[in-house]
Amino acid sequence: MIELYVDGASAGNPGKSGIGIFIKGEGHLIKISEQIDPTNNHTAEFLALLRGLEEVQKLTTGIVSARSDSQLVVMSVEKRFVKNELFKELLANIMEITDSFDLFFIKWIPDSENRAADALAKEGIRK
Repeated sequence: MIELYVDGASAGNPGKSGIGIFIKGEGHLIKISEQIDPTNNHTAEFLALLRGLEEVQKLTTGIVSARSDSQLVVMSVEKRFVKNELFKELLANIMEITDSFDLFFIKWIPDSENRAADALAKEGIRK
């Protein structure tokens, strides 16, 4: 099983933004920190999950457990629906990838359990 921790960060609304991705399991330990185009925090969270899933897709088609501290992202993926038009295409891309895994699940976690991805996202803002 691959565990994927993701976080997005934005310094402003919109503002400088970054994403953090922490992948572990099946012999992998991968840390990704990237600056993304200026955006808001919710968009950064969706982009972090999408980017993280793209990386996991290179490693496995098996079992993937994703974790995020964004309730909006987690609920949208669980329901396979998002009301805001800004996020619909991102969610569609996310669902396309998640459907390619044998088993995929996502869980909301508090900030305190997502420190690695959070630090990577903040590092992305500073790049």
